[in-house]
Amino acid sequence: MPRHRTSTIPAPRSWAWLGLLPFAAFAALFLIVPTMFIVVGSFRNAAGDFTLANIVNLFQPSILAAFWISIRISFASAFLGCAIGFAIAAAMIHGGLPGWLRGPMLTFSGVASNFAGVPLAFAFLATLGRLGLVTVLLRDWAGINIYAMGFNLLSFFGLTLTYLFFQIPLMILIVTPALDGLRREWREAAEILGASRAQYWRMVALPILWPTLLGTLALLFANAFGAVATAYALTGSSLGIVPILLFAQIRGDVLQDPHLGYALAFGMIVVTGIANAIYIWLRTRAERWIK
Repeated sequence: MPRHRTSTIPAPRSWAWLGLLPFAAFAALFLIVPTMFIVVGSFRNAAGDFTLANIVNLFQPSILAAFWISIRISFASAFLGCAIGFAIAAAMIHGGLPGWLRGPMLTFSGVASNFAGVPLAFAFLATLGRLGLVTVLLRDWAGINIYAMGFNLLSFFGLTLTYLFFQIPLMILIVTPALDGLRREWREAAEILGASRAQYWRMVALPILWPTLLGTLALLFANAFGAVATAYALTGSSLGIVPILLFAQIRGDVLQDPHLGYALAFGMIVVTGIANAIYIWLRTRAERWIK
């Protein structure tokens, strides 16, 4: 029998990948290249020779203290943001609240999670500063002087409270899809077996959500650890956290050693990189389980 040749038509060339070029150029110019420049610069001296002195200098007492207070503030704001944000999201989705609250709450969370920097610092100074609205109202109407009682906005607690303004909404945005993923059948099965509402959350829902909660805690930690504009605008140099110390050294106000500043930035990259890697890993596990 004669053989029939089958002609193969080449697939049309796709140019859709060209749409990624602006993003790739933006990421390379403002993320990849500066990061590599910082990493390389942290292992060089002023003459351009390889050295580990910059990394060793990170263990100075003042720099270690800056890293420690930054870690404490980041963890405190991340933990409180996770706890409060989870409570709000759970009440909104599974607490029997009116359904129309979900849209406005998520919209506000999307805006508030990106509200930071100088505007956020000014808002808190105008609200809880020494002459802020709430401070004056409490002093004149209720006779309560919060600053005489030990409160100080330009402190560890004040900065942690300020960070909560964008940490809580970010937690709501992240945990809401996970709460939506809790199947109704799981709750019904727990109720049929005689479990109370508290037992369902403790023995079924929270174990399922645990990877998401831990991953979001790591993400919020990294989010707070790298924040510089809000902290600098709010506290100036009165609170020695790592981003403020790095900002001062890069400008040459303190040690005038940019390579030590590169090493500081490299240390921040390592800390935030570990936190983000933990978040991605735990998030992947949570999504696989819910599916």
